[in-house]
Amino acid sequence: MSALKYLAGYPETLQQQVRELIAGGRLGPWLERRYAELHTVRNDRQLYDYTQGLKERYLRQSAPLSKVLYDGKLQVLKHALGTHTTVSRVQGSRLKASREIRIASVFRDAPAPFLKMIVVHELAHLKESDHNKAFYQLCTHMEADYHQLEFDLRLYLTHLDCGG
Repeated sequence: MSALKYLAGYPETLQQQVRELIAGGRLGPWLERRYAELHTVRNDRQLYDYTQGLKERYLRQSAPLSKVLYDGKLQVLKHALGTHTTVSRVQGSRLKASREIRIASVFRDAPAPFLKMIVVHELAHLKESDHNKAFYQLCTHMEADYHQLEFDLRLYLTHLDCGG
């Protein structure tokens, strides 16, 4: 069976268990049972409101967001599930910065917990630019099951990759 690109950093024993689930056709049904709840965040305006709600709850003091949207051009294969950018421009004698979050369009149809996990991940980058200990502590502060959701998202992407 082919290499599991989304699970490359995990132990071989775990990858073998996933291969067995795929071979037995059990990965899709397992994901459907575990993540049956879909979200209703369908357009960019709803995504902005959803993201802003999480930001107001956990990161009230951070810089404001100017744009949040689904982006069909993000390449899941290149490990870009979401991006955060800061665009700086000169306005008079001041330097203005606007912050944007773009979420891969694969999340438009993903289960609700996966959308929350990726939004939490991108919001955490407002305070921590690197994937360090403080970054992951902030992620788990906003979503207690962050690490499990990240792993299950990798399973979900593997399932989609296998034609599920």
